[in-house]
Amino acid sequence: MNQDNYFEEALKMRNLLEEFYQNHGKHKPSILGVREHVFTGSVSSLASFMSNQETSFVTLGQRVLANPLKVRMHYGHPDVFDRIFHITRGGISKASRVINISEDIYAGFNSTLRLGNITHHEYIQVGKGRDVGLNQIALFEGKVAGGNGEQVLSRDIYRLGQLFDFFRMLSFYVTTIGFYFCTMLTVWTVYIFLYGKTYLALSGVGESIQNRVDILQNTALNAALNTQFLFQIGVFTAIPMILGFILEFGVLTAFVSFITMQFQLCSVFFTFSLGTRTHYFGRTILHGGAKYRATGRGFVVRHIKFAENYRLYSRSHFVKGLEVALLLVIFLAYGFNNGGAVGYILLSISSWFMAVSWLFAPYIFNPSGFEWQKVVEDFRDWTNWLFYRGGIGVKGEESWEAWWDEELAHIHNVGGRILETVLSLRFFIFQYGVVYHMDASESSKALLIYWISWAVLGGLFVLLLVFGLNPKAMVHFQLFLRLIKSIALLMVLAGLVVAVVFTSLSVKDVFAAILAFVPTGWGVLSIAVAWKPIVKKLGLWKTVRSLARLYDAGTGMIIFVPIAIFSWFPFISTFQTRLLFNQAFSRGLEISLILAGNNPNAGV
Repeated sequence: MNQDNYFEEALKMRNLLEEFYQNHGKHKPSILGVREHVFTGSVSSLASFMSNQETSFVTLGQRVLANPLKVRMHYGHPDVFDRIFHITRGGISKASRVINISEDIYAGFNSTLRLGNITHHEYIQVGKGRDVGLNQIALFEGKVAGGNGEQVLSRDIYRLGQLFDFFRMLSFYVTTIGFYFCTMLTVWTVYIFLYGKTYLALSGVGESIQNRVDILQNTALNAALNTQFLFQIGVFTAIPMILGFILEFGVLTAFVSFITMQFQLCSVFFTFSLGTRTHYFGRTILHGGAKYRATGRGFVVRHIKFAENYRLYSRSHFVKGLEVALLLVIFLAYGFNNGGAVGYILLSISSWFMAVSWLFAPYIFNPSGFEWQKVVEDFRDWTNWLFYRGGIGVKGEESWEAWWDEELAHIHNVGGRILETVLSLRFFIFQYGVVYHMDASESSKALLIYWISWAVLGGLFVLLLVFGLNPKAMVHFQLFLRLIKSIALLMVLAGLVVAVVFTSLSVKDVFAAILAFVPTGWGVLSIAVAWKPIVKKLGLWKTVRSLARLYDAGTGMIIFVPIAIFSWFPFISTFQTRLLFNQAFSRGLEISLILAGNNPNAGV
């Protein structure tokens, strides 16, 4: 598995092979596992996090899984196979490249099902180079998470679950899909908590219960209503790594290493990884179709363009991070009436941390991510990609349209379309709740107000159709078309001013309408792309594509503006480089920027 066998370790191979003849339980060993030394940990903070995480997994984790739990499988780490045992029992790997994308662990499944025995040995180790860039790490974790999703659906897991006794089956859950399933439940918990708080806020139920609590002085119910996430859940994924440090180096060294990693923003990295695993694991369970993602495994510590990061993390992190932020803003605006600012901070600090990590981690850990020259070049590249038309032979790296079509490829059957539709219904909660809190509704709870809000939204869609018309396609009517667009824009602005002045509509209602209509539009868009064949037959696909481009442009600007603001301050870039990379790379990065001069394309 691309291991680097050191000379002094190679001398121990004879002793390791003798383990095949030793008694390690009821059956002779069929796979011998050994330790792994990840030698790329000194390149950057990300490489250090990955190295420490892998080290804890292939030492502390593997030795416990092998003995006493007896549920260790093969994870693509250093293992020696009994060749005769495996080729006479179906071979080492499976034939399917989709279901068996994690072909290494299926070798362990195959060995265990055929009465093999998998061990772990500490006296020998081999070298391994892990991923050192965030994009490499995300692709690798996405591949592994997708592979675990396919394992959930595989017959191998079913057979092992049927054959194991109860206690070994629980241990087997931990060694395979358990980690990813619990990760998904962790993110679900945050979503359920925030949607529950938003429902209590918008419906008025929370306020009425709080009033009753105040009258009856029911402290237990008051504590339940004001439940707080004091700790960011993503940090807990680092606990095995900390325990590994304590066992290997002692408590003091482990404490110093943990504090150092906190200064290097390890909490941001682990929270971001939480979103990566959840997205790919959940999407594979819903739609299947996990695929191999080549990570490169090289020292590719280079500046990643804004558009490249956006393509990779848009659906897995950015959209979800904005959804969490929107939930927190609505709860602050309509539901939080107890505890003041300190109470809201304690209630939402971990959720805000998760949202910010999902939105900005790819740019925080990006070399020269806050260098002004790079930011200007990135913006130009992103706009060119966003507005470049797709077509036959155009790749997703070149055009937003081609990338968008690729992002929809996983929705290919009726069951997946129905599931996507059901999940998208949550975005309609915002509009249904917010419109009744507007000043224009005048405290009325009539259903007519909700339908009026849909009529307004329909008018906005018509305007989108008008502004989405392409002047180049109408050569003889370009001037007339631009006149219509100008008149439509002036009429909308004039109508908005008149409504604010002469009706009960207030300026606050305008911002409330944004909170209401933006999620509804995304929900409509999500349902439309789920039923793409029907929408195409209705002739509405170009409109849907224009709406999707508008949302991606808005999402990109929300992320890009803070990055541009921080890039105005030169010390931010220097601080980021010194914080995230080792001294040699930091010096090389600074020298390359000096040599680049005014050429933004040169340098690292």
